[in-house]
Amino acid sequence: MIRAVYPGSFDPVTYGHLDIIRRASKMFDEVVVCVLYNKAKKSSLFSVDERVKMLQDCISDIPNVKVDSDSGLLIDYAEKIGAHVSIRGLRAVTDFEYELQIAQTNRLLSHGEIDTVFLTTSLEYAYLSSSTVKEIASFGGDISACVPPAIRKLIEEKYETAGGDAGM
Repeated sequence: MIRAVYPGSFDPVTYGHLDIIRRASKMFDEVVVCVLYNKAKKSSLFSVDERVKMLQDCISDIPNVKVDSDSGLLIDYAEKIGAHVSIRGLRAVTDFEYELQIAQTNRLLSHGEIDTVFLTTSLEYAYLSSSTVKEIASFGGDISACVPPAIRKLIEEKYETAGGDAGM
């Protein structure tokens, strides 16, 4: 069985993330979407538990995908779950430089045990990032083309509660 891990902050999960998850689920026997707690990111719109729940709700129809969370190094998590493949999405060539450096570092630190598979995002989501979604939402903009309806509702509730500037 080939198990792959798709790590990320998913704050919030977008249609771009879901596109990568669905496509990866057709390539691997099991995909574990891992919400990583990133200490470098000063603020998050959603807690790790909220992000895990959102992802679980969004992928409940894909039987070979599960959602988990972790706060350590990806290579340690991958070893713990027996994954030898990391999935990363690429929107533009600028993503590639950053992601290539991470992929090479993970391969080095894992002593060659982790390979990274890059999936280019579908063109309809090439512009999309969680940061963009949060910025649009913080100004009361329409994010319906960016996230599923249930996620949109949760994002809008966060900004209403915080007076329009949650996490910013």
